Amino acid sequence: MAIGSYIKDIGRGKEGARDLTREQAADLMGQILDGQVSDLELGAFCIAMRIKSETPQEMAGFLDALNQRMHKVQNPDGRPVVVLPSYNGARKLALLTPLLALLLAREGLPVLVHAASTEASRVSTQNVLAALGITAQEAIKTIANGELVQAPTSALHPRLQQLLEVRRTLNLRNSAHSLVKLLVPCTGPHVLVTSYTHPEYADSMSATLQTMGTTALLLRGLEGEAVADPRRCPRMQGIHQGQCNELEARQEGSLVQLPELPAEIDAETTARYTRQVLAGELPVPAPIARQVQHIVQLATLAQA
Repeated sequence: MAIGSYIKDIGRGKEGARDLTREQAADLMGQILDGQVSDLELGAFCIAMRIKSETPQEMAGFLDALNQRMHKVQNPDGRPVVVLPSYNGARKLALLTPLLALLLAREGLPVLVHAASTEASRVSTQNVLAALGITAQEAIKTIANGELVQAPTSALHPRLQQLLEVRRTLNLRNSAHSLVKLLVPCTGPHVLVTSYTHPEYADSMSATLQTMGTTALLLRGLEGEAVADPRRCPRMQGIHQGQCNELEARQEGSLVQLPELPAEIDAETTARYTRQVLAGELPVPAPIARQVQHIVQLATLAQA
């Protein structure tokens, strides 16, 4: 069906809009990824879905379309690939997604970080990884156990990156910003580590992940990143074989002691702190250590 017909359904305002079926959503996103829509139609889609908001079935359809088209990484060694999306960056606190990724790689897990910078004012994972000497790979074929690979979104699918870039024109987030947090761009067993920024997204993200059969750790991350807040342990949920279980309750009450964290959030300072933690010169923040344990346990389930 032509995209105009879909826009007619989803663009009737928050109260009058009609939800798409999973199949319709897959067809719509397929047209976008295949470059079959005009800039005007793309903008209309972004605004309409922003007002209506996506249902779990629509997100599943969008993922179906992307899974049929995106480049996927293979792990010939067979251990589950840990997938870490990183699209928010650091605004107030040091970006610790690279630290989480390297801690997981040290556990012998293959770790795929896919990322894009969508706000120039924030410190990105790409910035910190570059300061650590880890550069993005434009053409990724395989990933090994204990290896950290960084993939730009454009390497997964160029038009997905273009959809993210629409934000710079419209100054609004769109479906792609939710979609990238649910992607599993690898073949075989996996553990997706993903996060939400507002509590109301927890249920819809969990429902989508259960529908897709994704093995995942879902938490309210640090400034939208998929890493636990080092100061206070957030709620963590584990999803496997269509079931969601609470792995960690949100830490309540006053903090007895704050962990030693970087005073500045720039990439070089964050990289230096990351090296100190990996070398054992500084402790791993307790919430991140717990997160690593849960991910390792989920990887064991995924491989079983």
